[in-house]
Parts: sequence; C-alpha cells; structure tokens
Amino acid sequence: MHTICVLSILGAFSRLVAGQEIAEIWQTLEDQSKLFAPLNLSQPATFSAAKASATADITVDETTAYQTVLGFGASLTDSAAQSLSQLKSKNAAAYSELLQKLFDPTFDASSAGITYLRVPLGASDFSNRSYSYDDTPGDTQLSKFNIAAAPSYVFEVLNDIQTINHELRVHVLPWSPPGWMKSSKTMNGGNFTSDMAETYAKYLLKALQGFDSEHVQVYAISIQNEVLNSNPTYPSCKMTYQDEGAIGTALRPLMNNNGFSAVKLIGYEHNWSGYKYPISLMKSYGDVFDGVSFHCYGGTVDDQDKFYQAYPNKDIHFTECTGMDGAAWWGDLSWQAENIFIGAIEHHAQNALVWNLISGEELPSSTSCGKDKKRNSCRAVVTANANGTYVLNEEYYNIAQAARAVIPRDVGGPFGKLIRSTVAPGNRTSNLHVNAFATGRAKAGDPTRYSLHVLNMAETGTYTIAFQGKQASYSFPKGLSTIGFYA
Repeated sequence: MHTICVLSILGAFSRLVAGQEIAEIWQTLEDQSKLFAPLNLSQPATFSAAKASATADITVDETTAYQTVLGFGASLTDSAAQSLSQLKSKNAAAYSELLQKLFDPTFDASSAGITYLRVPLGASDFSNRSYSYDDTPGDTQLSKFNIAAAPSYVFEVLNDIQTINHELRVHVLPWSPPGWMKSSKTMNGGNFTSDMAETYAKYLLKALQGFDSEHVQVYAISIQNEVLNSNPTYPSCKMTYQDEGAIGTALRPLMNNNGFSAVKLIGYEHNWSGYKYPISLMKSYGDVFDGVSFHCYGGTVDDQDKFYQAYPNKDIHFTECTGMDGAAWWGDLSWQAENIFIGAIEHHAQNALVWNLISGEELPSSTSCGKDKKRNSCRAVVTANANGTYVLNEEYYNIAQAARAVIPRDVGGPFGKLIRSTVAPGNRTSNLHVNAFATGRAKAGDPTRYSLHVLNMAETGTYTIAFQGKQASYSFPKGLSTIGFYA
C-alpha cells in the first residue's frame, strides 16, 4: 500500500502541468475502516472553471496567510520514556518501528510526523518518583544541581528520536521548582516563594545547559506548567503572573548571555479559561516573553482569541489535552479534531499537542488522572502492552492527519502556513470543520502545495471546493480527510 501511495502521488504530481487536481488524500474514518490510509488516486478530482452563479461549500483564499504551523505532538514524560526504553529492551524491532511510525518527518512516510515534543524538567505526575535537579534544601548557589537526577532513559530515548527526526522541536518546562523554593517545602503543591526568582532563573539556565550536555537542542522553555494549579498529590506549583514575570526577567538575559538567545521563552501554560493571566503577564513583562501556551481543561478554544486580540504579535501554543481510557472512539477523535487539531490552529496556535506520548505508570501519590486507573486513566497517543507490543490510539490518527497538512514537502523546506478558508453557511455544511494551508518548496519554481484538513461530522456528502477561480467536487466521508493539491 505504501508503494502504491507513493507512485500515485508522483503520478498525480506529474499531471499538474496539464491542470490542477487533488493529488493526495489521507483518511481516518468514523467506522475505522480506514485509519490514516492513503487513497489510490486513479481518478483524481480536477479543478475546473466554475459557473458564474456557482457558490462553493469550501472556499480557499491563498492571498490571506496567517501563522506558520510548527507541527503536532505530545509530551515525553519520565513514564513515557521508561515505557519506550522497556519496549526497546523487550522488542528492539518494535521499538524502532514505533519511533518511525511516530517521528519520521519524510513527506511520503506512513508516519504521524510528530515534530513538536514537550519534555518535563524534573518529575511530573507521570514519573516513578518526585524529584528536581537540586533537592538540597537552601542550596541557593545550586552547587548540587545535577541533570543526571533525571532517569537516563529520558535522554536515551530523546537521542534516538533525534536520529530519526531532524525537524523535531523540544519544548521543556518544570511541573514544579525544587520544594525548598516553595511555601510547601515539597515538590507536591504549594506556592512559589517570590524571593527565589533569581535563584530559580539560574536553575532553569542550568537545566538548558544540562539538556545541551545531553545533546538535546531545546526550542522553547516555559517557566511553570499550570501556574494556577497547586495539587498536593503530584509536582505542581501556584505562581502569580508577577512571580512568573520576575523569573522571566531574570532568565532572559541569562539565556541571551549563555548561548540560548534563540530559545523561545513561553509563559502561562494553563487552561483556556484563565486567559486574563497571560494578558496581564504580557502587559507587564511582554518584553521578555515570546508567547504563551494554553491547555484544554477549562474554557473553550476561542478563549485563545482574547489573548490574540490583545497581543497579536506574540506566539500562541497549545500544549496539553488528554483523552480518557474507555471513552467512545469517534466521540474523542472528533472532539479533539474540532477543538484542538483544527480548532487551536484556527484560533492562532502554532502547534497542537496532547498529553502523554505513550502509556506508563502514574506517580503513586498522584490523583491527576483519577483514582481508578483501570477505568479512568489518561489515554496516551500509544498504549504499551506488557508483552512488547503496542496499540495506536485516537490521538495518533488525529496527529497524523493534521501533520500531513503542514509537514515540509521537501527536505529542508518550510512548514505549512494557515491560510484563509471559509465554509458556506447552512445546514448542509454545518457538519464541516476545515483548515487550509500553503506549504512552500525548497526549490525555487516548484509549485506550492495547498492542503485541506477536514473533519466531516455527518455521513458522506459531496462538497465543492473553490480555489483560484476554479472548483472541484469531492465526497468527504464521515471522519477526517487531509487532501493536497499544487499550484
């Protein structure tokens, strides 16, 4: 099937000289009869001149471009890295196969194409123990700081991923400062102690240097995960925007003066509903922060617009949402597609991530995913089985379909840019959710790739697509479709 797909794409591409036509289609259907499956385009849909009176269902306007999309992904927690390391020990072939399925960025690969990975600095609720990189109380000189406090398999797996994916962006952040920098004096829960801002900034610089020493290039760093959350059962820390701003003010020059000037500094990292916090953060400290990040556990995706309207030149990231084991497959797939993989991007995000990359053990004390782990646990992109096999979950197919729309068309080429698309109003089209993208080429003169990432919530229907004064018709089935064409 993979060979047929490549030949089909190449064949369709060669015919573009004669006329525009849909050259690529990948689908994941509601009934699971197709799961990120390429279609053999023996009779591709062709764009042709539209009648003057014709109104299209989907209109693509490439003259209006928005943000470049950096990709899609998940978090590599300690537990996820441990599960992958264990898979490597039990079944090296399956480990290699899975990393390829997750991270191969090659355009024609049958891969999810993950290009954005979030990595905790120290313990999270998915670690086997609670720790920071310096757990010596009162060590304000950070003489006991040790990046090797992290399990060795974290960097082992990260290095393996990097050998596969040259496009990977790594975004690091702590779930908690060291306990002795907080009111609780433990990693679990509590508030940040304001007079520790400069010490904590130095701690975060050392974390960046530690990752560098482990040959992991960091793209972005956030100061704190979920700044409005203090949970006594797992690493967490409540932090005012003034404290986060003070830490950022101390950290940015340290980064600039120590070889990390290109690393993005990201604030907030919490729910849509708390959008007033990042607005306040930017109002007072916008000169040191590159942008902010949102999660899905409160509010709605259009809350991102409220931040964007206040600070349109700041980056917006969407970095966490989890599905739960036992939920309905189509219900979760479609909700995530509508609200995260299409919705977050439509509402100005540069990326969209879910929570755990692969299933693993939760911190024994943690209640973050519910007490009944068998029936109410956070679902990962991949479920690891004890026998050395694995299962790809809903999140995998959502990531794969979204990434196929923006991944570089050529080695060294750019990621896709969101461009304007509109869906005609009416009952017949109310079930459609669409993003459109334009992806430039590495070689001057090669045609731009245009793509649509489409969620159809209803039964199969034929819809017209308008582009550059022409129209094509396509029957979108109930599910996800990613289509590509060139001009």
